[in-house]
Amino acid sequence: MTIVNKNTRRKFLQLLGVGATGLGLTACGEEQTVAAPAVHTKQHAFNWKMVTTWPKNFPALGTGAEFLADTIQRMSDGRVNIKVYGAGEIVPAYEIFDAVRAGTAEMGHGSAYYWKGKNPAFQFFSTVPFGMNANEMNAWLHQGGGMALWQLAYQPFGLIPMAAGNSMVQMGGWFNKEINSLDDLNGLKMRIPGLGGEVLRMAGGTPVNVAGGDLFVALQKGVIDATEWVGPYNDLAFGLHKAAKYYYSPGWHEPGTTMECFVSEAAYNSLPADLQSIVQNAARVANQNMMQEFTTKNHDALEILINQHQVEMRQFPQQVLDKFRTLSQQVVADVVGKDPFAREVYQSYQQFLAKSKAWYDISERAYLNVR
Repeated sequence: MTIVNKNTRRKFLQLLGVGATGLGLTACGEEQTVAAPAVHTKQHAFNWKMVTTWPKNFPALGTGAEFLADTIQRMSDGRVNIKVYGAGEIVPAYEIFDAVRAGTAEMGHGSAYYWKGKNPAFQFFSTVPFGMNANEMNAWLHQGGGMALWQLAYQPFGLIPMAAGNSMVQMGGWFNKEINSLDDLNGLKMRIPGLGGEVLRMAGGTPVNVAGGDLFVALQKGVIDATEWVGPYNDLAFGLHKAAKYYYSPGWHEPGTTMECFVSEAAYNSLPADLQSIVQNAARVANQNMMQEFTTKNHDALEILINQHQVEMRQFPQQVLDKFRTLSQQVVADVVGKDPFAREVYQSYQQFLAKSKAWYDISERAYLNVR
């Protein structure tokens, strides 16, 4: 029997790379396994800023940005922390696109039609008059090729877009005079963005670009004669019923407006793959949450507007809606006729809408007609 002394054994263990921390010696000279101390690798935390076009904590829109930031923080277990800034806290509402592009913030939250001056195709990723509703928009973006086109559109600006909410079918807006005919649109100064604003221009009105936080004062002081915003839930919060008498429907110009978050490509690429996935999936969660919030809250707010504030509801005359529809087709044709990429995007949009309409006619529409 070969006897190995302690010195020989110690040298042998050193050759194997096992130090004193790996094995311990008892008083009688026998080895005893000792657990190596756990190595705790501190995860790097990413601290981002998100700038928005919305007033801080404004219902559904501003709080939707907060919900997204909070969801990312919780899903990442604190590895991505995002501080949300309302419009004007760092940059004005309509400058957030350039702010994220310049690196002032890592994320932005708004809607793509605000940046139509960058690329006319952007408008199609928000909404199209008489176009898709919220469910159809989400289906086109996430299943019908729309998102790939949107990402391609934002790529030259170093931004990655994501759908992060939808306003559902909006209201037609607040007016200080009744709209009984097409003549009532002549000279009408109205806050209305995107393609809808161009339709109003062709109908004889004047679209005016006013940030959400400035709407009430602009309407009250007569800077504008009318405004659309979102729907009863948001309009009640802004107190627009105190500045205009008539509340019109339907929201022909915004049947399902996508709210976006966009991320600096450099910031996004700095994240490991699991955190990139968390940001993407958190946006999907926020998207659905906003839709559910609007569906829940709009009816209750409308009841308050009618029963407590005596708001007078109106519907646009059929003659006016028919004219808006015709002009909408002309506006879109003009946009796609001038820009090849806008033509490509709208072709994809229109093809998906045609299929969706065929299905909706025998499913959703048929059901709603008998409900």
